[in-house]
Amino acid sequence: MTDEPVKQSPRAGATSGNQIPAEQELHSGQATPPRSGHSVLIAILVVIIVAGIVVMGVVPRLKAKAALRTETTNLAIPTVMVIHPKQGDPEQEIILPGNIQAFEDAPIYARTNGYLKKWYVDIGAHVTAGQLLADIDTPEVEQQLQVAKSDLNTAQANLNLSKITEDRYDGLKNTDSVSKQDVDNAHGDFEAKKATVAAAESNVKRLEETLAFNKIYAPFDGIITARNTDIGQLIDSGSGGSAKEMFHIQSTRVLRVYINVPQQYSQAAKPGLTADLTLAEFPGRRFKGQLVRTAKAIDQASRTLLVEVDVNNTTGELLPGAYTGVHLKLPEGIPTFILPVNTLIFRSQGLQVATVGDGKASLVRIVLGRDFGSEVEVVSGLTGQENVMVNPPDSLVEGEQVQIAEQSPQPSVPGAPPANLQPKSGQQPGGPKN
Repeated sequence: MTDEPVKQSPRAGATSGNQIPAEQELHSGQATPPRSGHSVLIAILVVIIVAGIVVMGVVPRLKAKAALRTETTNLAIPTVMVIHPKQGDPEQEIILPGNIQAFEDAPIYARTNGYLKKWYVDIGAHVTAGQLLADIDTPEVEQQLQVAKSDLNTAQANLNLSKITEDRYDGLKNTDSVSKQDVDNAHGDFEAKKATVAAAESNVKRLEETLAFNKIYAPFDGIITARNTDIGQLIDSGSGGSAKEMFHIQSTRVLRVYINVPQQYSQAAKPGLTADLTLAEFPGRRFKGQLVRTAKAIDQASRTLLVEVDVNNTTGELLPGAYTGVHLKLPEGIPTFILPVNTLIFRSQGLQVATVGDGKASLVRIVLGRDFGSEVEVVSGLTGQENVMVNPPDSLVEGEQVQIAEQSPQPSVPGAPPANLQPKSGQQPGGPKN
């Protein structure tokens, strides 16, 4: 064989530097995309995947952080229970404490000194005005009276002598037998003796009246409630110092009761109102009384009106000094509300309750009426539409944010459906539909 040189086509020479396989050339009817486009696409996909991973990791954390912040804020807001004030009883009858007193009450003291000779009445005795209660032996006063009468007789004798002298000087005056000075002296002596007699007479009268006080009389009809003396006891006159009360008398046919009516009822407390008395020793009974007078002035210390109620006691069942509850019936209705005592706030600003509106707390001053133990009557400060806070926190301030707790359902009666259970669709409230 002869070696012949291989002939290369021009195409082959053109591509001698970068030969293309035959198979690739057969399919070279379409241009091949550049290798840099694949790199950009891969980079974009990597960025998207990384961003997605970042977003999936960060967003839940942000949501958890926001939820924690919200929960912390909500927990920082106090949760409170609220109630609505109950309407008070439309019948306006207030019950006020009072002490029964005798219509007339007097301690009896002696007006003269001596020793008790005899007493005629003891405690519990019914006496009439002017009745003799006791006798006092007064020997010293009797002796003083005798001395005073003797002084009076002496003064009258001197007066008679002075009168005779005066008449004589008047007769001699016209004859110029005596000087005018002597006549004037006679007149002056007569007037002095006359005044001495008058003084002696007054002293005798005083001692006679003092001696008359040795008999003790009742000043009015009543009952002797105390006897603080006995036979032979030394009696001192007067009502102070060593003087001692001998008897105590009270008139009990009519009794009076003084009560303090709160200021909010003062305009309705008029004379003529009916007032019933109740006492623990008479359960179920009421004693009829009547408001007769008021002080017509509010006491600044207690902000109350002093009122007097009179009640007849002809049977003598009621005793002076007893405690009573006075049921005062008012002519006009005053709107009141009832609240439990655990809603009250006692502070230096006065009695308050906390109300909730628009998520904020408000402190409202109130005025109480009657006290029912676990509940109280509010006569001023509320309208009845408020949400009143139960057991308000001690640190509660005006405008503080609060949230109202959900009310739990009321317990139902055994065998009965709950009160808040709504009937299902197609079912009557009374039972299943047939």
